[in-house]
Amino acid sequence: MVLEATMICIDNSEYMRNEDYSPSRCLAQADAVNLICGMKTQDNPENTVGVLTMAGKAVRVLTTPTSDIGKILTCTHGLEIGGEMNIAGAIQVAQLALKHRQNKNQQQRIVVFAGSTVKNDKKALEIIGKKLKKNSVALDIVDFGGEDEEKSEKLDALVSAVDNGTSHIVHIPHGQNLSDVILSSPILTSNEGGAGFAAAAAGIGGSSGLEFGVDPNIDPELALALRMSMEEERARQEAAAARRAEEEAATQGKEEERQSKSEDVAMTERDDVEMVDEDALLVQALAMSMNNYGSDSSAVGDAAMSEATGVDEDLALALPMSIQESAKGASSSEAADVSKVLEDQSFISSILASLPGVDSNDPSVKEFFASLNNQSKEFLASLNNQSKKDEQDPSNDQKK
Repeated sequence: MVLEATMICIDNSEYMRNEDYSPSRCLAQADAVNLICGMKTQDNPENTVGVLTMAGKAVRVLTTPTSDIGKILTCTHGLEIGGEMNIAGAIQVAQLALKHRQNKNQQQRIVVFAGSTVKNDKKALEIIGKKLKKNSVALDIVDFGGEDEEKSEKLDALVSAVDNGTSHIVHIPHGQNLSDVILSSPILTSNEGGAGFAAAAAGIGGSSGLEFGVDPNIDPELALALRMSMEEERARQEAAAARRAEEEAATQGKEEERQSKSEDVAMTERDDVEMVDEDALLVQALAMSMNNYGSDSSAVGDAAMSEATGVDEDLALALPMSIQESAKGASSSEAADVSKVLEDQSFISSILASLPGVDSNDPSVKEFFASLNNQSKEFLASLNNQSKKDEQDPSNDQKK
């Protein structure tokens, strides 16, 4: 059995959101990492495994080499996805972590999952490979996530630079299962213990259909750890789905509220316009009714009296003349009755109140009726004088 310390470099770049590997690149990679961790710890109880991420703001070590399988599997969940993969920096950090391993008798190995484009130069990667060879560090690369010839060429050059007989590279095309391909790859079958574990896992998973390809009777701790890790991942996915559903519901509610407010504002503006139109129509109708009333032949007297409030000169002259003409043919007693009627303010006020648009308290109206009263008195006085003259000189009646 090989005594080994392994550092696994995980790709957590933006490319891991793609779903060209079932169920996604990130989850397929997590299953493959769990498989390798289980293989390494099953191969030898003294083997240790560490994990680091290659993307984000910087290369980050999640856990240093340890034999605690639960700790190893837990750190692979809840990874932050973002940024670009820095494979050169990740390999150097992994080599430094292996250099400080507690058991110096352990062989050193780095396993790299490359699921995105490689930004580093080919020459720089070859220099890193030669440095790994000098320090007796084996390198395994799992290349997935596309048919990029430039990427494959760079990774092949990196593995060739290590060239110590124990390094391998596996290219996995779209649509295939990462764990199934790794089970039959040299990464797990390069030594006796690894080959036995891979064969057992393949046989268990294919024939009896046990979870994760691990028999709980053979390794109950590994089976439990794998089950717990999958349950945590499932819970995380369900929580993320619930959170997305809540956010979508909140966004939809805000949109509906905004549309409702817009409809209310539009309805209010429409009501205001209709009210303004109704007011305009009402004003127009009142004006037309006033015009019609003024043109009505049955209301000539009222219209004339209403216009008299404006002290129309023609009307002011016409009314006294009509009174004088009627008074000429009347007796002095009838003229006196007319004068009394003009002096009766309560009667005049009641007459004016019945006329539309006439204010009895208007000074011009009062002045007009006062002048009529004065004229009637003068006319009455002239009639009395004329009657006295007629009595004194009867010839005047004959002349008339």
